[in-house]
Amino acid sequence: METKPFIVRDCALIPLATGLRAQNLRELQNRIREAPPACIYYHFWGGLLRAKFDDPEFPNDFASWAQHSLHDKRLAERLAIINPMDFEDLEDLRREVLDVVDERLDELDFPPWVETDQQFHFIRSQIVVFNTNIEVRDPRELRDRMPSFSSGTIFYHFIDARRRPPYKQDDFSAWLETFEDVHGDLVLPIRAIDPYFTTLEELRKELTGILDLYFKE
Repeated sequence: METKPFIVRDCALIPLATGLRAQNLRELQNRIREAPPACIYYHFWGGLLRAKFDDPEFPNDFASWAQHSLHDKRLAERLAIINPMDFEDLEDLRREVLDVVDERLDELDFPPWVETDQQFHFIRSQIVVFNTNIEVRDPRELRDRMPSFSSGTIFYHFIDARRRPPYKQDDFSAWLETFEDVHGDLVLPIRAIDPYFTTLEELRKELTGILDLYFKE
């Protein structure tokens, strides 16, 4: 049976205000409990598609706020090492963030406050998907086109894809598997990539390198 072509998409994340905000650590704890799951997703992954000038040591928005607004380096470091890839779903990830915040609150006599203009604003996002009019019909063509894919394309097919069937899989490796195990040795290193502690540019280079190495062999 002929394998279907890979339809290349692009995307953008449109940030939407929720009205939820926190001015101290106790309020952050309460808002995390009630925030929609889309907020947890945005504050962990949305930074990859935003122009960021924060310290890359703190890759999620909660860690960044703890460092730059609360000036609580200990909390920031604990939040920064949370990898959303380690959790079954967004609710498990939410519980981990709450556990870290709860632990820090137990250590403090008084939760630190920030100025009004430094409040944490909870944002959810809506993904907008664009058709690029590009179709890839074989893995070698995927190798040739990968370096020119936009950041939005990498985000959509390698990160956001994990929220769509087949769950927890990126679109690239899922498509390669449709070639009846011909490219099994290519699927494994692609699936082994951890996309969180990186940038989309670095992720695109890593994918390109894996594809180049495979087809040179």
